[in-house]
Amino acid sequence: MQATAAISGETTMRDLLEISPGAQRSLFRRYHIGGCASCGFRPEETLAEVCARNENLPVPEVIDYLLASQEEDRLIQISPTELAQALRTSAARVIDVRTREEFEAARIEGAILLNQDLMQEILARWDRTALIVFIDHKGARSMDAAAYFAGHGFTQARGLLGGIDAWSEEIDPSIPRYHLE
Repeated sequence: MQATAAISGETTMRDLLEISPGAQRSLFRRYHIGGCASCGFRPEETLAEVCARNENLPVPEVIDYLLASQEEDRLIQISPTELAQALRTSAARVIDVRTREEFEAARIEGAILLNQDLMQEILARWDRTALIVFIDHKGARSMDAAAYFAGHGFTQARGLLGGIDAWSEEIDPSIPRYHLE
């Protein structure tokens, strides 16, 4: 992953999402950019171009906001090493937000696949102070899930940094790595 200092007006949106996977969520939350077809962007557009066609947003202000959002995202992330330790020492729960096919192909032991029924159960019955770690393939969608549950009062909702791909690389190489096309 590139350093946050690499974000500039000339950064393409593709590169921005590589640097900061939560950038699209942040841009949508503050500026209504990138969350739907009417406010979308192309991967090859630069941040400056996107800002220009969205009410001439000041690029430095948007960059400052993205950097602050990146710091907020770090607060709800957990590293593979931290999760491995938590699974050994606490009743941490792992919720997988990938597709059923991805889940069946590669999963962390004890993980539960998120579906609508489980989501309702979590919201209605689970301890809002317990550690709940959401995982996906590379760590972007899990942050959306963690942010959603944090917004509903779950104080220890976390997203796995780097997703199951990082888990396989750092903790359990027996879990197959894969690439989505």
